[in-house]
Amino acid sequence: MRSMKLIGSLSCCMWLMMAMATAAQDSAPVLDTSGQALQSGVDYYIKPAITDNGGRFTLINRNGECPFYAGQENTSGPEGFPVTFAPFAEGETVVRETRDQKIAFSAFTICVSSNAWKVGETQSETQRRLIVLGIDQDEGLPGPAGNYFRINKQADHDGVYNLQWCPTEVCPTCKFICGDVGALVENDKRLLALDGSVLPVVFERA
Repeated sequence: MRSMKLIGSLSCCMWLMMAMATAAQDSAPVLDTSGQALQSGVDYYIKPAITDNGGRFTLINRNGECPFYAGQENTSGPEGFPVTFAPFAEGETVVRETRDQKIAFSAFTICVSSNAWKVGETQSETQRRLIVLGIDQDEGLPGPAGNYFRINKQADHDGVYNLQWCPTEVCPTCKFICGDVGALVENDKRLLALDGSVLPVVFERA
């Protein structure tokens, strides 16, 4: 009986791996503003697809101390920091739609923590989850899951996307409370947060 359960578990795992591999082949590449596929490890600026909706994504010193938060420049312009993408799928070099990716700012800070995005604490007034910089310490999941985001294409708008936290590739059997990435203004600072209006974005190679 125990051997049958083991065989069943192995079959389930193999099926999940095959399904994930098929999904990887079917997922379209994310395109930058010049129509080229995003590559892992390459610097890109993320900026709103709609004007008058803030500027490029950047580091935000929210409380005058570490860690920093992910956010936006208040206005459109050359300011802001680029990010790099690291796909969860081993050996993948192309950033693909609906696939789990680590996102990290390419910048030096006074903080000793990582510049990788992760789902952070809930903002008290809005009950929206903020995106903070650092490594997720949940050792009970592979990944770790809190550091993996995905890029979804906006319907009927080529080259326009939205970011989402829903790392089902990292943990296919987990039940996450997924959320789209949008802006949250706090003390005249534009923070990135989940659980609100989505912020359509484009990617510009640095």
